[in-house]
Amino acid sequence: MARLYFRFGAMGSSKTANALMVAFNYEEKGLKPLVLKPRIESRDGEKTIRSRIGLERECEFFEDYFKEDIEETKKLLAGYDAVVVDEVQLCDPKLIPQMYAVVHDMELPVICYGLKTDFLLQPFPASLELAAIADVVQELKTVCWCGNGANCNARIDSEGNVVREGEQVMLGGNDAYISLCYAHYKSGDIGPKMRARYEKSR
Repeated sequence: MARLYFRFGAMGSSKTANALMVAFNYEEKGLKPLVLKPRIESRDGEKTIRSRIGLERECEFFEDYFKEDIEETKKLLAGYDAVVVDEVQLCDPKLIPQMYAVVHDMELPVICYGLKTDFLLQPFPASLELAAIADVVQELKTVCWCGNGANCNARIDSEGNVVREGEQVMLGGNDAYISLCYAHYKSGDIGPKMRARYEKSR
């Protein structure tokens, strides 16, 4: 039975690497996965998904396949054996219910990867919608600099200070975000290694 999956985790929890491995596993079995990302996610090029460990592949845009008209969406997805969506938190939340219809009407697995909350620990609208309807919700783990589990995405400025205000969506990687445990997120402590790096660059 096909399912709708939401696999979330803080930055650095190998979400994109997992998405790419899932797509590869389908292809290795002779199946045809469709790999998608939202159009706004352009850090690695228009139609490229790249993980921090160097894995990458070409992809398509989420908005080109998921439409407000569910019948149009189904036609566009016909012929695929699975749908893999990276950076799902940046998708239009109004289109998230289409995923549930695709899974249960077409028996087509939809496997989504993304952040649950932003740098202020506020849920992304698409992630909130997805968590409510997904058949399976799984957390991918990563660690804080202290060794404890990291579940907070802290935004940092050019001097290494934790930012507490700003727009919800700001694209960036290791230069703009760091994963921290809740205690160090609250205290704004990015750890001695990261502090030393910023002090050296001053």
